[in-house]
Amino acid sequence: MRYCSARLMLAGFVLLASQSFAQQKELTTDQMLKGNTKGLLNELPKVGGWKDDAHYILLKPLGDRKYDTVLVDAKTGKETHYIATPENKPVVLLKENDIVFKAADGAEKKLTATKEEEKNPTLSPDGSKIAFTRNNDLYVLDVASGKEDRLTTDGTDLVYNGWASWVYYEEILGRPTRYKAFWWNPDSKRIAYMRFDDSQVPLFPIVGADGQHGYVENTRYPKAGDKNPEVKVGIVDIVSKQTVWSDFNAKDDQYFGTPFWTPDGSALWLQWMNRHQNHLIVYAIDPASGSKKPVYDEQQQTWVDWLEDIHFLGDNKGYIIQSDKSGWMHLYNYDMQGNLLKQITDGSWTVKDIVKIDEAKKTIWFTARKDNSARYDLYKTKMDGTGLQRLTFGDYTHTTSLSPNGSYFITTYSNVATPTKMALVDIKGNVKQIADSKNAALEDYNLAKTELLRVRTSDGKYELPVLITWPANMDSSKKYPVLISIYGGPNAGTVFDGWKGINQAQWWAKEGLIQVAIDHRASGHFGKTGQNYIYKDLGNWEIKDYSDVVKWLDAKPFIDKNKICITGFSYGGYTTCMALTRGAEFFTHGIAGGSVTDWALYDSHYTERYMGLPSENVEGYKSNSVLTYVKNYKGNLFIVHGTMDDNVHMQNSLQLIGAMQDAKKDFSMMFYPGGRHGWGNLKERWQHFNNEKTKYYYQYLLEKPVPKEILQ
Repeated sequence: MRYCSARLMLAGFVLLASQSFAQQKELTTDQMLKGNTKGLLNELPKVGGWKDDAHYILLKPLGDRKYDTVLVDAKTGKETHYIATPENKPVVLLKENDIVFKAADGAEKKLTATKEEEKNPTLSPDGSKIAFTRNNDLYVLDVASGKEDRLTTDGTDLVYNGWASWVYYEEILGRPTRYKAFWWNPDSKRIAYMRFDDSQVPLFPIVGADGQHGYVENTRYPKAGDKNPEVKVGIVDIVSKQTVWSDFNAKDDQYFGTPFWTPDGSALWLQWMNRHQNHLIVYAIDPASGSKKPVYDEQQQTWVDWLEDIHFLGDNKGYIIQSDKSGWMHLYNYDMQGNLLKQITDGSWTVKDIVKIDEAKKTIWFTARKDNSARYDLYKTKMDGTGLQRLTFGDYTHTTSLSPNGSYFITTYSNVATPTKMALVDIKGNVKQIADSKNAALEDYNLAKTELLRVRTSDGKYELPVLITWPANMDSSKKYPVLISIYGGPNAGTVFDGWKGINQAQWWAKEGLIQVAIDHRASGHFGKTGQNYIYKDLGNWEIKDYSDVVKWLDAKPFIDKNKICITGFSYGGYTTCMALTRGAEFFTHGIAGGSVTDWALYDSHYTERYMGLPSENVEGYKSNSVLTYVKNYKGNLFIVHGTMDDNVHMQNSLQLIGAMQDAKKDFSMMFYPGGRHGWGNLKERWQHFNNEKTKYYYQYLLEKPVPKEILQ
């Protein structure tokens, strides 16, 4: 078993640590800090997909970022040089904020020439039209004639048609949408879109310091308990330019999620949720009248997550969705009227993604965290729930590519002790190795050991997954500082059983840091059952669980209890701040970036999903605010924030700093002018931040000079 008990693992490690690596080579600075692992690790081929059910495409590395593309016969292994036939599909481009249509033959045609910026140009399914937004109105272009039609006319600085209000972009539709809030009907004759009215959403000023006088960005940002945007969902006919509004009252306190057109385009399936986010209804909207009919209804005692997809079955036989309403994420089959036909999967484990549904074979392929919550495997089952079968093998986590008919799959797999490999697996379970990233020379090197283990919580209910990279050549008679890297958000675990590569973690191990990652009970390892603990209580169980792991570490003779450092960004910054205040008994040092410090300061949709409305959970908001525990602080906290963070406002760090100053507490801080939620776009400032972290570790944890070679 990959997971040994924590006690047995440590006993074995301490006995062997002093004698394991006496004759081995040490990694070089280039290998650890610059990724120069040539001769130790081989670059694996890239999977280019499947040409058909019996032939797959590999991009085999030639060096210098060049690849040889080959077509491989899955049965014989025979390789032939392969030149992919271009798909020759037309695409839409934005060049200098104008729309350019690129035909299948490569010819380009500029379709707009305006001072205003066109946004999110999207080709219709039949390729004849392009929908886009300009100045918060929705437009459509005819590709052949270049004729432009304006489909909405009331767009302003407060009203957006087809362009998402901030909280929808960030929390509901998602950042990958780039604010796009419109969806073509499959028949290319209609477009569904959302209309947002932000007039009652409070303004939040984001101050830029550039120039002599600076400037202000006024953002419509609803914080917990604030007014949300009013939203209407319309379906516009692109010929008549008339919009039919779905049958909802925009004045109601509600949310709308990503809609899905049925395959035949006869209805728009629209997700609706109440403000408390514990009731999800999917309505089928009639495009002609806007009337609605419920086709799915789910309620939970805590919160309900949006459906990421609806898998419609052929001939209107029904649909398949994923839901965690049982306490674990599983597959459900409904008819088109919303009647449950079958819960397909069940048990105390998590379905991740549906890979393929074959209605003729009545079979579903999916990935899941079943046999081990820290690993992903590929499974298949019959649509009636029988015949569940694990298809991947061994004690590894797998990333798979399934052939079109499911006769084969390619897996890229590893665990914390095994460098990544690639293999082909057939329908009978026969495994044929394709490539191995491990070079034989790797055996000659002294790599710091990484372990994945479980630590039981003090209430006895969970065994938390913990990933530890031990110092190289560890001497159990010495004391070592601990560096805990964390995120900590709900259903956002970071501990998985996969190869971590040769990177900076090896450097820190050489320098003598014990590096730790921990996932708490609500991290996703324990399903929605574990997540429900944090409802209306964000921060409490996370710190309790992390503290249990630190207590377990502190009991070891080689742990320096005075150097328990935790670091994280965003929710990880919140967790870090809570650890140094609420958990001050166990955590001594911390670097907190872009931190939420009081949930009343964060956006409505995210915060209220977990914390409820402030007016209904006064004590919960207070007891889970970092500001409440400043009096407990006694460690060394380094606070970092971007001055123009539009997500977690710098207001959070400023309020914490003010409270720390009033309490006469010592801390340090660094602000990054122009930095958003992270400042990776500001290269020099991001490098500065990385250097500051490095200096912090050397000054307070390692207590020795900073080697020049690690600074950027």
